[in-house]
Amino acid sequence: MKASAETAVAPTGSAPVPEMAEPLVTQIAPTIFHIGPVPVTNSMLCTWIVAALIIFIVRITTWKMKEVPSGGQNLMEALIEGWESLMGNVLEPKVVKWVFPFAMSFFIFIVISNLTDLLPGVGSIGMGHADKTSSLPFAIEHVTKPFFRPPTTDANLTVAMAGIFFIMGLYWALKFNGPVGLVKHVFGVKVETNKWLYPLLLLLFIFIGVMESFSILFIRPVALALRLYGNIFGGETMLTMALSQKPWWFAVLVSIPGYFFEVVVCLLQAFVFTMLVVAFVGTLCTHADEEHGH
Repeated sequence: MKASAETAVAPTGSAPVPEMAEPLVTQIAPTIFHIGPVPVTNSMLCTWIVAALIIFIVRITTWKMKEVPSGGQNLMEALIEGWESLMGNVLEPKVVKWVFPFAMSFFIFIVISNLTDLLPGVGSIGMGHADKTSSLPFAIEHVTKPFFRPPTTDANLTVAMAGIFFIMGLYWALKFNGPVGLVKHVFGVKVETNKWLYPLLLLLFIFIGVMESFSILFIRPVALALRLYGNIFGGETMLTMALSQKPWWFAVLVSIPGYFFEVVVCLLQAFVFTMLVVAFVGTLCTHADEEHGH
């Protein structure tokens, strides 16, 4: 028995089951074209554009370095010096040299990637079909495959960035502590005690170390990836829902505060992601918790 276009197959004797409505924003980034066997999604295309834009901006602002900075060079130096100073309050000086280029690149990339969500045409220009239910005073199309999608609304990208942090974080921890030193840092007793209480505290800190290892290997990367993805994807969905309201003037009215809110969220989430990377590295690359004598 075939179901109609509006209904799904239902058990005999029961009412037809309506099909699920198509989501306004899909979680899976659609493929726009292929380069050989490699599919290129709209989020990948937007990622390349963001990367090219960053290279262009950095190149322009540092083309002719001046002893007394001005304009774009002044802004770029202020941004770099501010972050370097902030990270110096969390990390030891030699660790700042390792982490700073990595964290700074993440911050700039995430900020621009997040803000692309607010640009006209991103998510609204692409392939689709006529929207006959629209209340707008002009003809529009319901875009089902947009050409551009904010990179950070694709979980593949945020998971990849979290994976890079995971690999580099372990590398920096091993470089700072050494293999044996890292084991002592995670599982060692971190308080002064006498020889009678030391075995008991050792068992306690081994248990704490196991929990810390689970956090380092799983919780931290997952938290980084899902926090950024969830907030930006949720913001895109919120704006899409606002702009889909009827009548059209009400859609414009409710979307205006949403845009201001999203600007704050985009900047805040880039800052949070970067600071969490710095803080997580700081917990592994520090001498503050060295094992005490007993």
